[in-house]
Amino acid sequence: MGKYIKAYLNEVREFVKNMSDKDRAELEEFIAEFETKISYFQHERLIHLLVTLTFALMEIFVVFAVFVLPDPVNLIFAVMTVIMLCLVIGYVFHYYLLENSVQEMYHLRDSIVEEIKKRA
Repeated sequence: MGKYIKAYLNEVREFVKNMSDKDRAELEEFIAEFETKISYFQHERLIHLLVTLTFALMEIFVVFAVFVLPDPVNLIFAVMTVIMLCLVIGYVFHYYLLENSVQEMYHLRDSIVEEIKKRA
């Protein structure tokens, strides 16, 4: 998903850079597709936020269990803590990419809409 978002953002940036070459119909057609993609990315961002929060809560539970449970069992939970921490870190980085990309898409969308309004 990260490669897809980066590639799509590069495509949109290129389109915005060359907006002066486009007529109003092309801009409106592009913005319609762009807004659809933004909604898809927003949905993806929401799902990853929920997954990240779930794994973070599970991590807190597992860390708590390490300190509360008796010795033979807490070793298993200690291993789980490390595994869960790796997953949480990965999810946080992915969510960070999604969040910043969607924020940039908002700004790019605003510049396209502004250009369409100028041509009205």
